[in-house]
Amino acid sequence: MIIFPLFSGSAGNSTYLKCKNTAVLVDVGRSAKQTEDSLIQKNLHPSKINFIFITHEHLDHVKGLHIFASKYKIPVYSSKGTINFFRKKNNSRVISDKLLFKVIPSKGVEIGDFFVKSFNVSHDCCEGIGYIFETQNERKIAFVTDTGCVTNEMRNSIVGCDTLFLESNHDVKMVECGKYPYNIKKRIISDIGHLSNEDCAKELPNLVNSGLTHIILSHLSKNNNLAQLAYQTAVSTLFEHNMKENIDYTLFVSKNINNSCCSF
Repeated sequence: MIIFPLFSGSAGNSTYLKCKNTAVLVDVGRSAKQTEDSLIQKNLHPSKINFIFITHEHLDHVKGLHIFASKYKIPVYSSKGTINFFRKKNNSRVISDKLLFKVIPSKGVEIGDFFVKSFNVSHDCCEGIGYIFETQNERKIAFVTDTGCVTNEMRNSIVGCDTLFLESNHDVKMVECGKYPYNIKKRIISDIGHLSNEDCAKELPNLVNSGLTHIILSHLSKNNNLAQLAYQTAVSTLFEHNMKENIDYTLFVSKNINNSCCSF
């Protein structure tokens, strides 16, 4: 299993995931050129990517999708609501007839060396989803990168995963004291906005008890968070539950490993 977080945060999100002969991207939130350059710098050729999975339609997750997927003729999976949004006439800059879009089935889909399932998230978009990628040796990797809260459906979906990309977007006090207008602050901290460091951290002990080993804190806000703050909030919460880093789990901040490979 090879995982490369290419980009993570409000400026764009994309992750490369490979198992045996199957390589996928989760989101293409930077330009096609930036995505190509990031892959090539890591000795990964864009033409070797087999599928793209999109979580939702916000620009920091699809900015480079149209050009990148069209150029390399890569099939794109997403939810029905997201695809319908793309197909609206005013979103022609994101989608064209050149793109092969597929709705991910409710029962999941087998693509190469992965079996992929989706689940609903709580975000202010058409039909945002998270993903679970399961390998033939029963490795399970989950992506929850845009959600205002963690619902029971989400908990039930990701319990038992050994690797998790989980949003740790902001520190609530930084949002409240920051320069954003009130309506944007309200959106960020709402149940359909983004997950705070504290809300992220409180989910982790139960997940570690269920088998979670590798945690990657993701989608950190540039203006309302600090990597060390997100990291320390998670570690402290896990320590309160007698769970020790590098013994019971490993913890990474995605923005700090953008130039590195995680082999799990």
